[in-house]
Amino acid sequence: MPFPDDAHPEAVDDELMRIRAKRAALSSAAMLPEIVQVSSDSLEEELYVETIEETNDTYTSDQPHHMGDELRQISHEKIIAKREDEYHSRRRLRTLSPSRADPFSKIRHNADEQRSYADVLAEGKLAREQASLVRELRGSYRQRQQDVLEHSTMHFEGDITRPAKRQWEMSPSSVVAAVPTEETPVNSSEWEDDELRAPDSQSGKAFSSGETPLSASGTPLSLTSTPLSSVSSTYSRLTRWDATPALSEGMGTTPVRGNNWAAGATPLAASLAPGEETPLRSDVGEETPMRVLGRMSASVSTISQLNMAARNAFLSDDELDVILPSTGYLIVDMPASYEAKRHPHTESMHRKSPAAELGLFALGGESSSFMADGGWGTDSTGLGSGLPPMKPDDYQHFGALLGAMDRTGEEVSSLTLVEIRELKLLRLLLKLKNGTPPMRKIAQRQIVERAREFGPALLFDKILPLLMSPSLEDGERHLLVKLIDRILFRLEDGVRPFVHKILVVVEPLLIDTERATRAEGRELISNLAKAAGLATMIGAMRPDIDHPDEYVRNCTARALAVVAMALGIPALLPFLAAVSASQRGGWEAPHTGIRTVQHIAAMAGCGVLPHLRELVSCASAGLVLSAASEKNRLSDGDRDSSVSGPPAKVRTASALALAALAEASAPHGIEAFEGVLRPLWLTIRQARGRALAAMLKAIGAIIPLMTEEYASYYARELIPVVVREMATPDDDLRRTVISVVRQMAEIPGALGSALLHSKILDPFFKHLWTRRLSVDRRTVFLVVEGALAIAKRVGAGPVTKLLLPALKDEAGSFRRMALELLERLVRAHVPVGCLQAAGADAEPTRSVALLVDSLLFALQHEDEEEEERDGLSRVARAMGVALGACGAWIRPHLGGEISSMLLWRLNNKSARIRQQAADVIAELAPLWIACSEDAALQRLAGVLFEYLGEEFPTVLGSIIRALHAIVKALGTSRMHPPIKDLLPRLTPILKNRHEKVQLHCIELVGRIAGSAAEAVSPREWMRICWELLETLHAHRRAIRRAAILSFGHIAKAIGPQDVLSTLLANLRVQERQSRVYTTIAIAIVSEVCAPFTVLPALMAEYRVPELNVQNGVLKSISFLFEYVGEVGIDYLYAVTPLLVDALMDRDHVHRQTAAAAVRHVALGSVGLGCEDALLHLLNNVWPNIFEQSPHVIMAVVDALEGLSLALGPATVFLYLAQGLFHPARRVRQAAWRVYNMLYVLGQEALVPLFPSHGDVLDAQRYGRDHLYLVL
Repeated sequence: MPFPDDAHPEAVDDELMRIRAKRAALSSAAMLPEIVQVSSDSLEEELYVETIEETNDTYTSDQPHHMGDELRQISHEKIIAKREDEYHSRRRLRTLSPSRADPFSKIRHNADEQRSYADVLAEGKLAREQASLVRELRGSYRQRQQDVLEHSTMHFEGDITRPAKRQWEMSPSSVVAAVPTEETPVNSSEWEDDELRAPDSQSGKAFSSGETPLSASGTPLSLTSTPLSSVSSTYSRLTRWDATPALSEGMGTTPVRGNNWAAGATPLAASLAPGEETPLRSDVGEETPMRVLGRMSASVSTISQLNMAARNAFLSDDELDVILPSTGYLIVDMPASYEAKRHPHTESMHRKSPAAELGLFALGGESSSFMADGGWGTDSTGLGSGLPPMKPDDYQHFGALLGAMDRTGEEVSSLTLVEIRELKLLRLLLKLKNGTPPMRKIAQRQIVERAREFGPALLFDKILPLLMSPSLEDGERHLLVKLIDRILFRLEDGVRPFVHKILVVVEPLLIDTERATRAEGRELISNLAKAAGLATMIGAMRPDIDHPDEYVRNCTARALAVVAMALGIPALLPFLAAVSASQRGGWEAPHTGIRTVQHIAAMAGCGVLPHLRELVSCASAGLVLSAASEKNRLSDGDRDSSVSGPPAKVRTASALALAALAEASAPHGIEAFEGVLRPLWLTIRQARGRALAAMLKAIGAIIPLMTEEYASYYARELIPVVVREMATPDDDLRRTVISVVRQMAEIPGALGSALLHSKILDPFFKHLWTRRLSVDRRTVFLVVEGALAIAKRVGAGPVTKLLLPALKDEAGSFRRMALELLERLVRAHVPVGCLQAAGADAEPTRSVALLVDSLLFALQHEDEEEEERDGLSRVARAMGVALGACGAWIRPHLGGEISSMLLWRLNNKSARIRQQAADVIAELAPLWIACSEDAALQRLAGVLFEYLGEEFPTVLGSIIRALHAIVKALGTSRMHPPIKDLLPRLTPILKNRHEKVQLHCIELVGRIAGSAAEAVSPREWMRICWELLETLHAHRRAIRRAAILSFGHIAKAIGPQDVLSTLLANLRVQERQSRVYTTIAIAIVSEVCAPFTVLPALMAEYRVPELNVQNGVLKSISFLFEYVGEVGIDYLYAVTPLLVDALMDRDHVHRQTAAAAVRHVALGSVGLGCEDALLHLLNNVWPNIFEQSPHVIMAVVDALEGLSLALGPATVFLYLAQGLFHPARRVRQAAWRVYNMLYVLGQEALVPLFPSHGDVLDAQRYGRDHLYLVL
């Protein structure tokens, strides 16, 4: 029955809930499909985290293993919930459990208020029993469905001898007749109850709304069929969607609307809940599909209430004064007995709420209020002064602030202390979550400083639900996680009752797809473990170790590994040993314990070596447990050892943990793995699929730890299994096989080159060097690594012979894989070069011809969508590396077919092809000179010079890069066109703001200035200097570095005076980045042209009373003495007064920069006899150790370190000795900071400075009193 358009949402909600309640009460058979969908512990869901790919996802990967190439191209979504997949979204299904009792607390709380450890274990046991019951129901339901399918395909209208039809060969009538009788249909829908059936006008029967009636009058399609509405079956009913569509002469027509809708008609969209209606399809394409939400969300309902509140709110006295005249009226007080009757649902309508909170559109220029000063409130947010606006989803967390703003003075004074603290905390959290950066910083500091005042209960009750919000963004999560991390140090052991709550929120960070997020989660759990202690952490996570949901167990295993890293692996080893060897309650607990060992190995690395034997014992316990469980299971009749049952899961986890331990401890620790070699080796010969992949991974990681003799034996025995599994269709197993082949090939002496060539090489390229595998990037990387490892043993000739045909393949991904292997093969300096491409006995000229032909084919068929690295395509890099390795043998092809093809491609109308040709010229330019083909290179330079007017910036950047390579190869003297014609064409290009064009143009100008500056007039160089100043604003660091180096070359060419005046004038600009790089350019000019040409102008410029200029001069002096080193000793006494003046300046930036300059001056004056000037500088640096700015403190400590090297640690120690035990804490902190620096710098030099112990052991005392220092 359709609901009217003006129906209240709550009425619609109640009706739908009533319908669903009836549906749930139909029959147990109808409930089984829902149980199957709700349950989340099926074996298929375990595949998500049990794959071999997940074990390869160590804590250094930026991208997750389960994300395909398509998902990596999706733009980054700020809201976390919108980019999560089904597995990661399970975090929102977990609930924040009530606080748990702290057994270590001295204050005993009421047992009813907090749950005990026994209560938590009882709840976990109940959850496991419920999950087991659901699995049993699901199994029986699937078996029942299978029986229905078998019976329905065997019996047709009582004809047992007739061959059974396939499902798609059955007509609609036969489907109806094939359904047995006498049972309620299983596939019942919510529209099939009595109240929603429309009786037929003739027969009084009701059609089921889940199917279309066979005819308008209810007449069957054939004489032998029975109407579907009257059929009841012993088995599950087949619907009309199970049959092949067929035309029938009795096809029914769509029922028309009478007094009521026919039960078979499609319900209106207004009566459906969201997601239950069938999407409409329009052939015209101009209609908008109807979708009316059955129930408004919480945020929409809140906005609607606020909208009504803004319209119906009472007018205040101030507003009435504005509307009504202030004279001639009397304000009558309400009677004392009057009390307004308000409905609870309309309570919010009597509160004032500004329009800015509604999230609706409002004109910015005019005010829509009644009053000139703001109308509905003086604050635009309506939350009080200084609070940021709320988002729609924030009202459920910060709704108390809305009511607090409308309280009167008496109501505010009646608030309890707990309520006041709660409102204060909510205000601070709102500022932290939605405020500006300065507001967030202040709010975070206030919450951390007042953490003990708020208390852990209030803090976590307000912060943790924010982290579970579905609209949480990355930045908000980062701020909240950092807040929790900081308040842990304030609360210390007060967090113990809330450990599990925090873990529920933080554990999902450990499996996030972003590396930074995983690091945040590990840091927070580590600090939580240090604050709460090992016993509390184990007690909080113990019930989750055998949790029925695999997601919870996965997060728990990673969290336990972080706790082990924080508190020490030995502290957790007894618990891990007990959990891994546990045989009570199922396989979940050992599985989680073994996976914890795996994550510990991944995070600790070689740190597992002191505890390797114990960790291997914990991991190998799964093999023993699996064997016992397998024996019991096989005794029940299940003989398939390759299925992924519970014992296989534990065995797989054990193998993966052993592999992680072996990789972490390599190349040591083979003694600890001796006991697991036999069970692993026996399992390899029997296992298949994922279990075999795990065992191969373990054996492949253990073999490199063995001695050469044992490694050779095991590797030879493993070859048949590896070769057999190269043809497997399982992606995980295939990747493991490739990794094992690479490991065996890299072991020195394990497999000889002849054995690799005869046994491994041909199967490897036959089964793994294929088009299909070239599409998967992770597999491509492993295949290339494996082929490279084989080539290093057998030589490049056989590998290149198998490689060249792939360069001419029509599949672009296959060609790219071959080009990558060819490039890495040459760069790896494989013993046998690329000239043996056609075989060891072939002529080099023939081999080079095949190589050139293959590379030119790949060049002509390069994909337009191919990604670039460092501005170069893969084919350009491969051609430059491979052809360059051929040397003089490439000469017959270089001046002929290669040059002609590049010239032709430079004239192509496609910008991509022109860019590609220019990149190849840049890579091959040195090869033309090596082959004495100068004329061909000059001809290409002339063509490129004509294309300097290219309109596409990427193509122009490649052309300039090619010209730079030609100038570098030919030299400026043989360059054609000459430099005097080339440089004026480059000057206007410097204004181009494209990064690639800027970088290569500046590099080319700098090379010309360094080698052929006399070919251009000084006026042209000054023009270039002014253009280079603009490039100091570039975002890319390489451009700024190239620009300041060019200043040095130009100053050397035309003299430093003009260039220096230009740079000093640039110190007055407002942009800090430009000023900093200007100071670096001044220092480079002084290094190139000697400091005496620059220092007088710098010291004169310091007299300008402008902070930016003076700071720039000080920074230039700092960089100058850093670059010139010991040469600066001649100018030390000249700059000392300037540095002393800066060290006494009121501006802390002056003192910071001057301290940095003192450091470089001192480091360049060690042992050169300038101690008097350095001691004078030390006297002026020392008072700055009490500065509060961290940047100034760092600069001062660095200056003291440099002075300690020049003057000796003893001199500096005399300054701090009295401060080490000073009564003022700030003095002691500064003194001990410097002392620690001196202790690390020269501990042996401080020994004579330590005081004597008086007459202790006076008989054996030996000392030289004249060496004592007296303060």
